[in-house]
Amino acid sequence: MSVESLFPRLEALLPRVQKPIQYVGGELNSTVKDWDETTVRWALMYPDAYEVGLPNQGVQILYEILNELPETLAERTYAVWPDLEALMRSEGVPQFTVDAHRPVRAFDVLGLSFSTELGYTNMLTALDLAGIPLEAADRGEDDPIVLAGGHAAFNPEPIADFLDAAVLGDGEQIAIAITEVIREWKAEGSPGGRDGLLMRLAESGGVYVPKFYDVDYHPDGRIQRVAPNRSGVPWRIHKHTVMDLDEWPYPKKPLVPLAETVHERFSVEIFRGCTRGCRFCQAGMITRPVRERSITTIGDMVEAGVKASGFNEVGLLSLSSADHSEIGEVAKGLADRYEGTNTSLSLPSTRVDAFNIDLANEFSRNGRRSGLTFAPEGGSERMRKVINKMVTEEDLIRTVSTAYTQGWRQVKLYFMCGLPTEEDADVQGIADLAKKVIKAGREATGSRDVRCTVSIGGFVPKPHTPFQWAGQADHETVDRRLKALKEALRGDRDYGRAIGLRYHDGKPSIVEGLLSRGDRRVGEVIRAVWADGGRFDGWSEHFSYQRWMDAAAKVGVDVDWYTTREREENEVLPWDHLDAGLDREWLWQDWQDAVNDVEVEDCRWTPCYDCGVCPTMGTEIQIGPTGKKLLPLTVV
Repeated sequence: MSVESLFPRLEALLPRVQKPIQYVGGELNSTVKDWDETTVRWALMYPDAYEVGLPNQGVQILYEILNELPETLAERTYAVWPDLEALMRSEGVPQFTVDAHRPVRAFDVLGLSFSTELGYTNMLTALDLAGIPLEAADRGEDDPIVLAGGHAAFNPEPIADFLDAAVLGDGEQIAIAITEVIREWKAEGSPGGRDGLLMRLAESGGVYVPKFYDVDYHPDGRIQRVAPNRSGVPWRIHKHTVMDLDEWPYPKKPLVPLAETVHERFSVEIFRGCTRGCRFCQAGMITRPVRERSITTIGDMVEAGVKASGFNEVGLLSLSSADHSEIGEVAKGLADRYEGTNTSLSLPSTRVDAFNIDLANEFSRNGRRSGLTFAPEGGSERMRKVINKMVTEEDLIRTVSTAYTQGWRQVKLYFMCGLPTEEDADVQGIADLAKKVIKAGREATGSRDVRCTVSIGGFVPKPHTPFQWAGQADHETVDRRLKALKEALRGDRDYGRAIGLRYHDGKPSIVEGLLSRGDRRVGEVIRAVWADGGRFDGWSEHFSYQRWMDAAAKVGVDVDWYTTREREENEVLPWDHLDAGLDREWLWQDWQDAVNDVEVEDCRWTPCYDCGVCPTMGTEIQIGPTGKKLLPLTVV
């Protein structure tokens, strides 16, 4: 039965809201399929505004893969701003997709991609606007399966009551598998109803269905155990890993936004995973092992994407792009191909010890030298040993001095505040390091026309990292250290004007910490915050720390217990039944090494140090060199 477009009703509201173009759809390379010719229908959501959600690689990849399948349809939906939300409620217009403006509740699956936990309240808004019951237990046969993925899904327990299912890891193959399960279940007449479908998904071991697991607690509030509550459900759920990225060269036809977005470029993921071992970095831990795309596939993807989109900037993405074993050849080959055109190349934040000027020159050959970005993360040598970010002060000074002599005038440095074992002096070290960078730049160029921007974020301990046991610094400590740092920079007349400082206060980090390491009891807090008007918590102008603290107090949740408390080795953590492949004993040992300032090498270039991923997951590190070269696009 066809589902009618909501656009005629929505269109009447658009003149009354800001940025109405973000709701109209029709982007280049978007897809609209005939509803009646499909049997499995996905609504994909990045739970943030269009300008943040549209460039998201995960959603774009799944959107394209699912729409390539026969009898399968995928459309996109994003969080609506409060002005449109109010009008939708008053006029009875439900949550819609931007592709064909169909009601989200009509789809089989609502798939949400969470890269940050601060999108949880936006999920509740979308569910409520769609007419889908917030609690999974209250949903009926006509409601879609609410499915979470993305990095935050590696601990979905705080939103377990709102989810029907979650998947861990790479989505390409499991999305197709889920589609086939739904197709077969429908073809058989939907046996067992909603629970029958969820059981089929759970039995595979590749989909986590929270309702099929019970959580028991000790009297002191710690978790006693998490156990299946019916037969056939596995005790542990494993992550999914795509081992041949060359087989999945997506997106082939990137979406070109109609409204301004945070990234106006075509992005190609040149490898997945990271084994640098930065102890704070959840992404690096949960995406292991390293799997590189070949130089020829990268070249083909860039060529196809630029042709299909018209973007004039190509970003080569990964967690540490300069670590690709053939990054020099990739950079030179692409720079040669696009020299003399309006297509430029960019590399995201670069590790100091993987950077070289030849590489930077290739990437800036066809574009402007806007600035270089490095992430030392820790302000002192000791702090960098604690977090296993093996960058020496000498390395950094030498690298930025060379960059300044080669014509760059702007350097950005990223740090964190509130790291485990951190002391006041470690944060003051950020000021000292920034001043040395400016001093070196002035000496190298003979000019005072050099700048350094220091950007600081609050540290949040994440699941599946060695710091998952760490106590989080309270926001008063973080704010005090940041204030002292600001005074140290601003008070220096010789350097203060050359150094820019950007930072977030400690309060949002505490809320993120509550959500990242929370268990099912935190769901009550999320719901109370949402009911009190919480929306877009990742945006500083919408975030309210007091709202979160009031909600936690109202439902009896001790925020400090979840955030600033250090965990013991044997405490059952809320995500212990969700397997990222990492050996728990290895993570604990790495936590002990951190406390003792012991560094760990990158296993790409050294013998295996038994993190557990490769044998547990049946995977292996895949790196070059392949020895291949990129050929010119046209014969000269």
